[in-house]
Amino acid sequence: MISVLLVDDHALVRAGVAGLLAGEPDITVVGEAASGHEAVTAARALRPDVVLMDLRLPGLDGATATERVLAESPATRVVVLTTYETDADILRAVEAGAAGYLLKDVSRADLVAAVRTAARGDTVLAPSVATRLLRQVRQPAPTRETLSPREVEVLRLVAQGRSNPEIGRELHIGEATVKTHLMRTFAKLGVSDRTAAVTTAMAAGLL
Repeated sequence: MISVLLVDDHALVRAGVAGLLAGEPDITVVGEAASGHEAVTAARALRPDVVLMDLRLPGLDGATATERVLAESPATRVVVLTTYETDADILRAVEAGAAGYLLKDVSRADLVAAVRTAARGDTVLAPSVATRLLRQVRQPAPTRETLSPREVEVLRLVAQGRSNPEIGRELHIGEATVKTHLMRTFAKLGVSDRTAAVTTAMAAGLL
């Protein structure tokens, strides 16, 4: 049985998603949360197999909640279910460790299939999201002009194994600013994580 936690700040949306999943013999909704903080608390208590996570949440956004859920329960699979599909939103979700990214216009059949796919440990992406990620990967090779001097500084510290708080202290900037630089760097390099960013930058002679 696949246990699912629903996270959305709109009760009507949660009820709708629960209704779509109802009746599936191998899927059960074990809990709901209306905010990012509630999501982290519920995931800690319930240890669901899959979390369906909205991005825009009160208090703690969905990407940050995803990071915290996975930090405490690495076996849980988080699938973003949102109305937003900007490059920045997608990159934030991927950076946070989301196993999938779906839009709220997904069909019932696709939603059910996505939950099962995520529970198996595979990745699920809405077609439009997959296209955006593929386009980023196919971008021209980066040059020294691609990244700003500050982005290069941040990436160099990442290559040294520094954490975001450590980078912030080294450069005298806030942790949120570090994350912003990293997200922009990921987008420019066409990658989705820190390791790939360093590897790509080194291969291009940027570091």
